Amino acid sequence: MSKELEIAVEAVRTAAIVCRKVQANLVSAATLEKKDKSPVTVADFASQAVICRALSAAFPDIPVVGEEDSKELRDDASAGLRASIAQHVGLVIDGEAGEKDVLGWIDQGGWTPDGKTERYWTLDPIDGTKGFLRGEQYAIALGLIENGRVVLGVLGCPNLPIEDGSSEQGVLMTAERGGGSHLVKLDAAASTARAISVSDVAATADARFCESVESGHSDQGASAQIAATLGITQEPYRIDSQCKYAAVARGDASIYLRLPTRKDYREKIWDHAAGAIVVEEAGGVVTDVFGKPLDFSRGRTLEDNRGIIATSGRFHAQVVEAVGPALANV
Repeated sequence: MSKELEIAVEAVRTAAIVCRKVQANLVSAATLEKKDKSPVTVADFASQAVICRALSAAFPDIPVVGEEDSKELRDDASAGLRASIAQHVGLVIDGEAGEKDVLGWIDQGGWTPDGKTERYWTLDPIDGTKGFLRGEQYAIALGLIENGRVVLGVLGCPNLPIEDGSSEQGVLMTAERGGGSHLVKLDAAASTARAISVSDVAATADARFCESVESGHSDQGASAQIAATLGITQEPYRIDSQCKYAAVARGDASIYLRLPTRKDYREKIWDHAAGAIVVEEAGGVVTDVFGKPLDFSRGRTLEDNRGIIATSGRFHAQVVEAVGPALANV
């Protein structure tokens, strides 16, 4: 592995450990009944803190575009959250984890692409907050961007089965541009990683597509219309977070659709960078709904793109063609 990938993998592993500790310590039947989101808030910020700490130590000249900042944590009403975040960060790092240090690490993810900096990280510390709270799927997603293109990605999926149908959970997927995609158990040595590839299903009628569990994240009615156009009869594989990219990359599904729900919405770069390169390096294709490549050079969003289509690549153009009529009113 390159040094960048080696550091990224260890940072995501550490973040996965802290997320699991938060789930064990803070998520309970009582918090779920009250719809208390504080556990995922603690995990989200703790995850960003440990990853930004690791990246800044190893690569001080590469900025980080993270989803979170510490502004909401700095008032008196958030004292309990601050303390809990610092406590959980302290469980997984060597050295001190004072509240001031932790807030500083979180804010290292506050950089915004300026169109001039050629190289930066983008991080989603927890993608799939409702999945996290339900004890289902969520992902820790870290990507490295060079000149508007993702060149490295790490997806940590703590609750994803090692393979479809397995009871053993915890997957790490990695990809480097030109180096393929690989899967390793979350707690296993990197040397045990194996190459992964997309499904070899050749006809759309035999394909399975996946989409978000949350209907607000994608137009599921349009997805059903597209499935009918393509002759797909299998029920959609609904799964939270960038684990959808993981499902396509290793062949559990052949198509991932994230369809726009309104005209002015643009996707966040951290929601797609790591997952996109994992699919592409596994042999798949990722574009927006018009078939355009994703452009990560326009700030914190995919400003020049709308929606996402990720496929195994064998019928990508056919899927793009089917998507068009379904978006006529969006």
